[in-house]
Amino acid sequence: MLTDHLQENRTKKGFTLIELLIVIAIIGILASIVLVSLSNARAKARDAQRLAQIDSVRKALEIYFLEHGEYPSSDYDGCGGWDIGNQDHPFVSNLGVDAPEDPTATGSCAGYRYYRYSAGYKGCDSSRGAYYVLGIVNLEGTSGTHPNSPGWRCPSRNWQNEMEWVTGAFEK
Repeated sequence: MLTDHLQENRTKKGFTLIELLIVIAIIGILASIVLVSLSNARAKARDAQRLAQIDSVRKALEIYFLEHGEYPSSDYDGCGGWDIGNQDHPFVSNLGVDAPEDPTATGSCAGYRYYRYSAGYKGCDSSRGAYYVLGIVNLEGTSGTHPNSPGWRCPSRNWQNEMEWVTGAFEK
């Protein structure tokens, strides 16, 4: 009877230490994969927010143009004279559009950029008048040009090489 009890105890073993360590390692690997996927999803969501905000600014620019016959002048408050980089601009707030704020970047050189150039600058056709360039410099989910970027260039300058997403428009 004692030998039967000993034999029964040997067949009812629990998990060994090695088995427990393997299970813990597998759970750790799965958790890290989930966290990376979650981080990528958050970056894509922030990029979608940036693109929606820049579209609102682009629409505000077109409304401003329809009301004033020209695009707003740059106020040179940003990095290198570029406007908007997480700072309010009068044409944006006057049209009831919230100033865009990049969800991760801060400061005047971050996020969004706007500049109104004079006719003929960088070799663009002067008969088409002045023009603006509007872009995003820090998309997280894009390495290089965003696939939906309309792009903007003149013979002597390609702004698409400077920003992940960029557009522009002539006044004529």
